[in-house]
Amino acid sequence: MRMQGLVMAVFLWGVAAGGGGCEDFVRRSCSGALYRSLCYSSLEEYVCAAGGADPTGIAHFAANLSLVRVSAVSSHVGRLRRGGGGDGAAAAALADCAESLGDAAELSREAAAEIGLLGSARGTDVAWHVSNAQTWMSAALTDEETCADGLRGGGAGGVVWGDVVRRVRRARQYTSNALALVNRLVGVRR
Repeated sequence: MRMQGLVMAVFLWGVAAGGGGCEDFVRRSCSGALYRSLCYSSLEEYVCAAGGADPTGIAHFAANLSLVRVSAVSSHVGRLRRGGGGDGAAAAALADCAESLGDAAELSREAAAEIGLLGSARGTDVAWHVSNAQTWMSAALTDEETCADGLRGGGAGGVVWGDVVRRVRRARQYTSNALALVNRLVGVRR
């Protein structure tokens, strides 16, 4: 009985001192991300509210957050396009960007779905789902970059185009972070 009390006291001291808590789990998980600060600030509240230290859970949150961000940019580009976003090369660049972002959103959705399947996966199925999620997140990053490159090189310019490129770049940061968290799932045993 005394030993249990001592173990509990050490555990509580560790949590109070900042060791072993959910925030530390999120910080450690985000340590391999390219955009660490964004990774931590965008996920900490949600992950901790959902119960904390689960590598699959944080990757799932990140993939869904990437989906939300790229979908928002895709909607924004769609509104610009419907509003007559230029003529000639600029209009074509915007149309291509809209298609690339739509593809990126679908790929993020696929990645989140694959991660969602990990809860019931066992053995080699775990590696299969992780590999699929890595492929989809990586392809989403490529589509996001394709959009930004097309805008920069497609005769697009000005404040509106700069705003779109900034939004795409920010969405890419979320997608990059999600990919980093999915990569941490490699080798997870179930």
